[in-house]
Amino acid sequence: MRNQLAQFGYLQLLDLLTTLAFLTHRVEESNPLVKLLIHSAGSPFTGLIVTKLVAFAVALYCWRRARLRVLWIVNLFYSGVVVWNLVALLLSNPR
Repeated sequence: MRNQLAQFGYLQLLDLLTTLAFLTHRVEESNPLVKLLIHSAGSPFTGLIVTKLVAFAVALYCWRRARLRVLWIVNLFYSGVVVWNLVALLLSNPR
């Protein structure tokens, strides 16, 4: 069970770092909720931290309720998000 939560933490960190990287390359955030939080928070970092805190609250809820299948699906989703962020970053900086 802890392995699922650890994977979630690593994926959240990778999502945070890759999102910050492509925001510095002027790639626009595609998630409307995250985009709204970034603009309303005043800085991308603050908005992203708020989204990560919400995500961790959901993950802890699933973990405490032993909803490992849900946490597994969320981890799969965030794996795709990190890959998407890396692709967006690579495509934004053609050589």
